[in-house]
Amino acid sequence: MSQLTEERIGDLLDIFNLFDEKGDGKVSAYQLGEVLRAMGENPTQAEVKKCGYEGREMERISFETVLPILQTINRNKDPVTFEDLVEGFKVFDKDQNGFVSSAEMRHLLSGLGERLTSEEADQLLQGVEDSHGNVNYEELIRMVLAG
Repeated sequence: MSQLTEERIGDLLDIFNLFDEKGDGKVSAYQLGEVLRAMGENPTQAEVKKCGYEGREMERISFETVLPILQTINRNKDPVTFEDLVEGFKVFDKDQNGFVSSAEMRHLLSGLGERLTSEEADQLLQGVEDSHGNVNYEELIRMVLAG
């Protein structure tokens, strides 16, 4: 995200403007985390606090102020690795055999984080579900990371 296209900046401005309740080209600082999340980032509360608006939540901030904050959060983000994702799925691997039941996987995909619809979950799991109704999560991760 270091080099944003004009189109992406326009999209971000459109999102920003949805939060501009007064029509003055600014949003309340207390909305900063929500604005950043709407723009596609997922900052922690600690990251939002580091932006310097704690105790100044009633201040209004412009898009020109938010854009560099967005870029900084994105630049400082640690990329998620294959190993990180495998470790996350191991929590749900009751038998520690590299598989999670497809029913549980569908529940995870449609109930946590960026929720998928049932149709999206079915489409994602198509081809990685074995004859016993289990999903090899390492295979699924490889498929998703490959695009």
